[in-house]
Amino acid sequence: MITIRKEEEKDYGQVFQLTEEAFRDMEHSDHQEQFLVENLRKSEAFIPELSLVAEDENGRIAGHILFTKIKIINDSASFESLALAPVSVKPEFQNQGLGRKLITEGHRIARELGYQSVILIGHEKYYPRFGYEKTSNFGISFPFEIPEENGMVLELVKDGLKNKKGMVKYPKEFGID
Repeated sequence: MITIRKEEEKDYGQVFQLTEEAFRDMEHSDHQEQFLVENLRKSEAFIPELSLVAEDENGRIAGHILFTKIKIINDSASFESLALAPVSVKPEFQNQGLGRKLITEGHRIARELGYQSVILIGHEKYYPRFGYEKTSNFGISFPFEIPEENGMVLELVKDGLKNKKGMVKYPKEFGID
């Protein structure tokens, strides 16, 4: 039985370890995700309610997801959105629907908190099942080169991105300028 709950300070060590394990064999990873999570927790972009863990019946952390504040900026305006990064599942719990549970619960809480959209860079075959579409469909771009199919966005509410075009601006903790 898996429980999804808000991450607490006592979870930080387990989350660091599981994030490192989850990305260890990932081809498209810089293997720094665990440090990114640590840095984002200390940032203004951090939203405690949107740092979630999946805990098994023995109290072990099996997964973690983090949504942080980002902006979409154009010449005349700036819009708030969320970045989903990273989602981590311990290797022995992968392919059991844990990522899906974390993502779905994160979306629900984000909606409750009043957020209207989520942006991510991820696998083009995985995220569309949650309703994610290419950012290019919405006139949203990234401050770096990525394959078009890997930049995705989800409107958490109807028309959540209506007239909100521009460049994604990440918090400095992402190390992207």
